[in-house]
Amino acid sequence: MFDLKTYLNSRQILINNTLKEALEKILNSGRILKAMEYSLMAGGKRIRPVLCMAGCEAVNGKIENALPVASAIEMIHTYSLIHDDLPAMDDDLLRRGKPTLHVKYDEATAVLAGDALLTYAFKIIAAAGLSEKKNDNAQKWLDIIFSVSTEAGCEGMIEGQMQDIASENTHLSIDKLQEMHLLKTGALIKSSVLTGAILGNGTKQQIKQLEIYAKNIGLAFQVTDDILNVEGDPLVMGKAAGTDMAHNKNTYPSLLGLKKSKEFAEKLIIAAHDSIISFDNKADPLRAIALYIIKRKK
Repeated sequence: MFDLKTYLNSRQILINNTLKEALEKILNSGRILKAMEYSLMAGGKRIRPVLCMAGCEAVNGKIENALPVASAIEMIHTYSLIHDDLPAMDDDLLRRGKPTLHVKYDEATAVLAGDALLTYAFKIIAAAGLSEKKNDNAQKWLDIIFSVSTEAGCEGMIEGQMQDIASENTHLSIDKLQEMHLLKTGALIKSSVLTGAILGNGTKQQIKQLEIYAKNIGLAFQVTDDILNVEGDPLVMGKAAGTDMAHNKNTYPSLLGLKKSKEFAEKLIIAAHDSIISFDNKADPLRAIALYIIKRKK
C-alpha cells in the first residue's frame, strides 16, 4: 500500500536540499539573500515541487531531472506569498508560524526579496536547460519556460490575484469565483504537474490527462483553503483564520456554505482521480496527493 507520509517526507528533503544548494550559489551574502532564505526555508508543504516530481514519475521519468524546475516553482510560489502578505495586499502578520517577511524586515526588503526569488527561479530553469548536452532538448526547455511564465504571470496567477483584490466588497457568481481561483491558485499547480510530465517525456495524451487532473486538484486546493480560513486552527495552520471574512472576500463557504463547499471539493478530487485512471501505479503519488489536499489541516 502506498505510504504518502513517507513519500512526502522524502520528496520534501530532496527539494529542501536543492533549495539550500541554490541559495548557496548566490554570490551576494547580504541582506537580500538573508531575506530570501528566511521565507524560502521557513518550511511549508512543498506541494508544488512535489507535484512536479510526481508528474515526472507518473510518465516514467526520473525525479532527479525534475528537481531544478521543482525548486524554481517553489521559489515562485514563495515570492507570491511574500507579496500577498504585504500591507497593500492581504496585510498578514504570520506565515508558516513565523512573522511575515515585511514584519521581520521591512516592506521594501519584502518586495525586493520576492522580486529576487522570481527572477532567480528563471535563472535556475535556464541553467538546467543549458547544462544539457543534447541540442534536441531545446524545445523541451522552451516549453517549460513558456508554461511557468504563462501560469505564474499576468495570464495566470497574477491575474487571479488581481481579480481577488478587485472583487473585495462585491458579489461574484460561482462561475466567476471558479475562474478566479483556477488562475490564482490553480495555474501554478497546473504548471507544476505539466512541467514534470514534460521533463519525464510524457506523451501528448498523458499530458492532456494530467492537465485535467491538475485543474481539478488546483481548484480543490483553493476550496480547502477557503474552508480552513473559516474553521481551521491558527496554531496548526501557522497563520490567522477568519481573514477572508475580514476582507469581505468571495469564497466558496461564503457563497455555498461549508457543507456544500466540502462536497464540491470531494467531487473535484473524484474527477482528478478519474482523469488518470489509465495510468499505472507510478501515478499513485498523484492519487494520494489529491486526497491529501482536501484532508489537510493547514
